[in-house]
Amino acid sequence: MSPLFPSEEFAGRVAKARAAMTEAGAELLLVDHAEFLAWLTGYTVSETMYRAAFLPREGEPWFVLRELDAGPCRDACWFGDIVGFADTSEPHQAMADEIRRRGFAQARIGADHASYGFTAATRERLAALLPDARFVDLPRASDLLRAVKSPAEIALIAEAAAIADKAMAAIVAKALPGISPRAAAAVAAACFLENGADTGETGPIVPGVGDHEFLHGVMTAQPLAEGDILHVELIPKRRNYGARLMRPVLIGADRRGLSPLAARLVALQDRQIAAMRPGALACEVDAILRGAVLAEDLRPVYDNVTGYALGLYGRTPRTSDFSRVFLPNARWQLEEGMVFHMYVSAGGLGFSETVVVEAGGGRRLTSAPRALLSASSR
Repeated sequence: MSPLFPSEEFAGRVAKARAAMTEAGAELLLVDHAEFLAWLTGYTVSETMYRAAFLPREGEPWFVLRELDAGPCRDACWFGDIVGFADTSEPHQAMADEIRRRGFAQARIGADHASYGFTAATRERLAALLPDARFVDLPRASDLLRAVKSPAEIALIAEAAAIADKAMAAIVAKALPGISPRAAAAVAAACFLENGADTGETGPIVPGVGDHEFLHGVMTAQPLAEGDILHVELIPKRRNYGARLMRPVLIGADRRGLSPLAARLVALQDRQIAAMRPGALACEVDAILRGAVLAEDLRPVYDNVTGYALGLYGRTPRTSDFSRVFLPNARWQLEEGMVFHMYVSAGGLGFSETVVVEAGGGRRLTSAPRALLSASSR
């Protein structure tokens, strides 16, 4: 396996990281956040044993990790300095030994102190092993340096979006009375794997009941009846880059007359997506949807976000990237090349899209029909 992106792309990422190091006064950057590792080096792996990459202000980076993972790391990284340690070793000691051997024992070592890998225990252990070093924070660098996606990254997200579209169509084709959320998830998982997704993890597939609480519901094997709503959220990943798609799937006839609500939610979200231009404030984009839903009494309260960042996903404790979210108090500006999962829900119906910010507004990378879907409407 060769690096996923060309060397020029990694050179640009290194330049971004070094600019952040210079601003913080760091001589060496420690990278242990799963997505940041993948973005900067080309490789990421679980936190079963502590692992980290190190980027000096000048010269080549190096990676220190479990010897068992060193081979795949060498195959995926754009650089060749990979140090493996035995399972009998103490990982933090291995890191400290390499830092000392390379002349950085007294350096200002930069790290994102909010990284899931850089725990209090890790910081204390490294500080004890390197008493003459000073650890400096690069606040949220693990997420914010990756916020704008390159054309190559967007292309991978688009591949994942196409898989989501296919899986949604496969579920809709089988959405007849008697289907269970678990059976629908099995359809999606098979479609993911058949079409090149990294895994068969589907996302929440649950009965659509309530305004937003069903979004993180628990999958069951309970059969659905005529008139029920199956809420389907699909989260395929392609080479660690993820897309997301939500649709309400009607089982049988629309006995509750939900089609007008579905059409209105789609229309309001279309207005929001159209406003996703570079320079727009996230709170203003959020208000387009949130304000209208509340003003039209489509929901009594609307406290959850209307969108969040999408892109690279590693093996971390989080399943969603909330480094950038759409809320009434979100004062950050959108930039061209940012990608988001935008979603709206009310009355048991949930719609979402994977959206890239472009000069003329948001562009959907997912393309499933924007309506209350059903097997009879195919």
